[in-house]
Amino acid sequence: MKELYSIGADIGGTTVKLAVISVEGKIIKKWEIPTDTSDKGKNITSDIKDAIEQALKELDIHKSSILGIGAGAPGFVDSSTGYINEAINIGWKNFDFGNELQDLTGLPVWVDNDANLAALGENWLGAGRGVDNLIAVTLGTGVGGGIIANGEVINGANGTAAEIGHMLVKTSGGAPCNCGRSGCLETETSATAIVRKAGEKLEEYPDSKLSKINNITAKDVFQAAAQGDLAAEEVLKNVTDTLGLALANLTVVTNPNKIVLGGGVSAAGDQLITPLKKAYESYVLPRAGEACTFELAELGNDAGVIGGAFLVKQYHK
Repeated sequence: MKELYSIGADIGGTTVKLAVISVEGKIIKKWEIPTDTSDKGKNITSDIKDAIEQALKELDIHKSSILGIGAGAPGFVDSSTGYINEAINIGWKNFDFGNELQDLTGLPVWVDNDANLAALGENWLGAGRGVDNLIAVTLGTGVGGGIIANGEVINGANGTAAEIGHMLVKTSGGAPCNCGRSGCLETETSATAIVRKAGEKLEEYPDSKLSKINNITAKDVFQAAAQGDLAAEEVLKNVTDTLGLALANLTVVTNPNKIVLGGGVSAAGDQLITPLKKAYESYVLPRAGEACTFELAELGNDAGVIGGAFLVKQYHK
């Protein structure tokens, strides 16, 4: 019997992650290509096509063995058509990505938001394995979210469901967000937010360990907090309290079995999870909270491509 495969593609502002994956979820090959954001990202689709063709040639896999491509893109995606309404950090706006990639490759293509694909990946083979109700949160430069409810990814009426990074959590005095508003969750709890807040705290704590660092990172803030630095501790308390409140409110809406945390900030492990759970438990509706556990994501950078493969597995007829 002929082996069958899917291709996962996870499109980011710097690189496009690609993988050839078996129907059982085994990664046969994974690799990256640079994201060419010049000319409003017009070359990205053809770059993906060329990279896939080259990989299949190297693996000696005929295109007839490929069930399809599952692709994730950042921004507002119409998952029913693969149409990208806007992906700011790539340059796409009103771009018919799914049909263009399908035309170029001759393969069926399914497209969803990149955070939704990460949620699907963790739900299939990672920390959220097998649960029907899951919130996946990616804490990095921004804040991404994917929600699975009753076994299905929530997309909403026009592809903006689960854009949790754009929940308004500060109604006055919030930092500007790239969505055009101010005070969104990602401006308050992302790695970028942690760095900004740390810089602001130095005015109050000029003797902080952080004052001796030229280009502060979120990792620096966690390390300083672990050493008892008051400025760093206050930043992280503020961040985990805000995120805990947001997740508590989402819990009432979706009643998840698990909340899975991924992205670069999640590398802090228990230093993030412990205060976050404490804040969450202080805000959550008790019965809803009883059903939910917190987990760190297991698939790392592979979550998106694995989710892409699952998208193909789910919808290929």
